[in-house]
Amino acid sequence: MKRIWIINEYAGSPYYGLGVRHYYLGKELVKLGYKVNIISSNYSHLFKNFPKPGKENIDGIDYLWIKTFNYGKAHSKKRVFKWFLFSLKLFQLPFKLEKPDIIITSSPSLFPVFPSWILSKFYRAKFVFEVRDIWPLTLVEIGNYKKNHLFIRIMKFFEILALKKADLIISNLPNYGDYLKDNNINRDFIWISNGINLEEMKEVKALPLEVIEKIPKDKFIIGYTGTVGVANAIDSFLEASKFINKDDIFFVIVGNGQEKQRLQEIYKKDNIIFLNAIEKKQVQSVLKLFDVCYIGWRDKNFYKYGISANKLFDYMYSGKPILHSFNRKGDIVQIANCGITVKAENPEVIADGIMKLYNMSKEERKKLGENGKNYVVRYFNYKELTKKLINEIRSL
Repeated sequence: MKRIWIINEYAGSPYYGLGVRHYYLGKELVKLGYKVNIISSNYSHLFKNFPKPGKENIDGIDYLWIKTFNYGKAHSKKRVFKWFLFSLKLFQLPFKLEKPDIIITSSPSLFPVFPSWILSKFYRAKFVFEVRDIWPLTLVEIGNYKKNHLFIRIMKFFEILALKKADLIISNLPNYGDYLKDNNINRDFIWISNGINLEEMKEVKALPLEVIEKIPKDKFIIGYTGTVGVANAIDSFLEASKFINKDDIFFVIVGNGQEKQRLQEIYKKDNIIFLNAIEKKQVQSVLKLFDVCYIGWRDKNFYKYGISANKLFDYMYSGKPILHSFNRKGDIVQIANCGITVKAENPEVIADGIMKLYNMSKEERKKLGENGKNYVVRYFNYKELTKKLINEIRSL
């Protein structure tokens, strides 16, 4: 029976908070007879509850929570020191866990790459590098860091080390092969997308009455759920309201994030409603109240390598049509024919997209929604995604 270590300092679980990709993959791996250790930090800004440092078995997965520290919000500079601390403590794993056959190390943080690679050599285990978010490129494109910044150069060194030394490269980004070519890495990769857990999707929790009452009845609701951050380009979405002259179209934002307060101060309109973040199990309940689900991105070149947002798969499963503000290839909304795609960061074009969906018949919108649900259930459930991962691991 093979043992797999998954090293991701932001790996969570439904009991603690977001970062649940590896929890879902881990559960399916356990069902297939693998022993799974998830090595994570006991603090993450994505968590709602914080685990105690040490070992914990969660639904058959053996977690090891490495003690770090509370760095506060996502953009705190203290977070950098936490990356170093977590990475250094990985060298203690031989004293805490049984020998692995496979070590999967997941980005975005790149500092665990070096200890993971060393440990794979020590154990003669296979080293798998997983890319979920392309760092340091994201920090350059979105965070406005300079390419020659020392910190960026250090991260780039570890990224290239992983891409050259890994026995297998996987990514949740469908076009990641283009990134490898752009970096002169003559290797293939395996696309293993994010997705949905069908069992969890059926465990729907009702919304609090105060939330339900804040969403207008008998209106056309176009809504967004998730982090209200810079990458999500929510300002372009809300700016689109200025190009719409229909009193019955309402914009609903459900979530928290660094941009929320600023946007609330700018967009003080009766047809724009901000709601606080809800529980994961309540997401489908709120999506039922939408007529259209919105997801958008910045107009940045690095999105040409693809996206794999969890909210997109939640939207598809809801059976609602999607308005996608995205400029690059590999657009699942177009592939699945489950909505309309418009240019990113273009409020006027986003408004046009809203009006196209608004002017459709209910039957037309329903058909788009059904297309999305059928597609995500068939191709993006974690049972099938895990089988794909296992097929690649067995070939190593």
